[in-house]
Amino acid sequence: MNAGVDDRAVTADLNELRARYVPGAYAPHHAIVAREGLGATVTDADGRTYLDFAGGVGVLNIGHRHPRIAAALHEQVDRLLHVGPVMFHEGYVTVAARLAELVAPGGTHQALLVNSGAEAVENAVKLARHATGRSGIIAFDGAFHGRTQLAATLNGKSMPYKAQPGAMAPDVYHVPYPYPYRPPAGVTADSVVEHTMGALERLVAVSVPPDKVAAVIVEPVQGEGGIVVPPAGFLQRVKDFCRSIGALLILDEIQTGFGRAGKVFAYQWESVEPDILVAGKSLAGGLPLAAVVASAALFDAVGPGGLGGTYAGNPVACAAANAVLDAFAEGDVLDRAAAVGETVRAALEGLSHDVPAIGEVRGLGCMLGMELVEDADSRKPDAALAGRTLAAAREKGLILIRAGSLGNVVRVYPPLTVEPDDLARGLDLLGAALRQACVG
Repeated sequence: MNAGVDDRAVTADLNELRARYVPGAYAPHHAIVAREGLGATVTDADGRTYLDFAGGVGVLNIGHRHPRIAAALHEQVDRLLHVGPVMFHEGYVTVAARLAELVAPGGTHQALLVNSGAEAVENAVKLARHATGRSGIIAFDGAFHGRTQLAATLNGKSMPYKAQPGAMAPDVYHVPYPYPYRPPAGVTADSVVEHTMGALERLVAVSVPPDKVAAVIVEPVQGEGGIVVPPAGFLQRVKDFCRSIGALLILDEIQTGFGRAGKVFAYQWESVEPDILVAGKSLAGGLPLAAVVASAALFDAVGPGGLGGTYAGNPVACAAANAVLDAFAEGDVLDRAAAVGETVRAALEGLSHDVPAIGEVRGLGCMLGMELVEDADSRKPDAALAGRTLAAAREKGLILIRAGSLGNVVRVYPPLTVEPDDLARGLDLLGAALRQACVG
């Protein structure tokens, strides 16, 4: 897939500048310099066009530069760019109302708008602590909640998120997430939920008194953790545990939300309503916007001025979010997502019959991936194969990213609105890249 320019000089020059002026700790998955995106494609600075099945790490659920978003942005930038916490603007109020109604139709919920998923997580924890008068937060192994200090502490992976010298944020505890493909020693795939619930009970018996726990924060599907889908009923068990100790349930739907997992929010598969929901990524189709959604009673526990930020709920980002919400409300995004998810899953499962290195294909809705292993019996992770697969796919014109605490899961995140021809071509390229990587 080439737009007619095969000379990589522009990208090379820009990458030289990047190496000189951009911190190496900021490390994108690919050394591509993007210049233009549309739908399922992105074009680099040298004119080469790729199919993008990474979607900005789950941000571009309705594709690059969706027409609704582009039109809303053009209209908004001619009217208002910023007011900050000095006053409200129409877009903020509208987005907040729509999110509250999505989570609890006709209820008393409200929504706080912030800039990023990590900021939403920070505010959700702050809200839970204010509302309960407690400090303890329970998170899960393999979790990803962001890169700020508190969010990084909540993460269930040490490197690179907890590599700093000194202490991380206090009063955070971890238990195993139910991972059926990789159960703990002595635990079967069918009993991983019982193992997790036992770990929760032991935690409040040994490490933190139950009346000191403010909340449990959990992803309905772990994205960065490796597209790990817990067995049905897990979220309800966690909510029951929260109720038993007087704690709140925070659902992190930053990556699973807005159709990626097949519904507007993944928790809707089981109708387990969170006390606090955090959303972000695809909320504004590529602009920085995230949200905390909870009941007015919980928000009232925080005094005036205790929540907010200078750029939180920016008018331009809110215009994009309203366009995204319009696309879901007025279009067929979820129906298309269901078809795309079925097609991707079938292709990956078909590929697994021919490629023994695919240990498992898993996911929910359009949130799909394949775990690569050295051999099926030992299930020894093969991160090197995942890396070679991404490199081979990139050379063929397909952008993918990986996930997992072991670095061996290849994520497949096409837009929910991807055209059938683009989807078929991308899946063909994925298959060819994996087969090439297996022999290389």
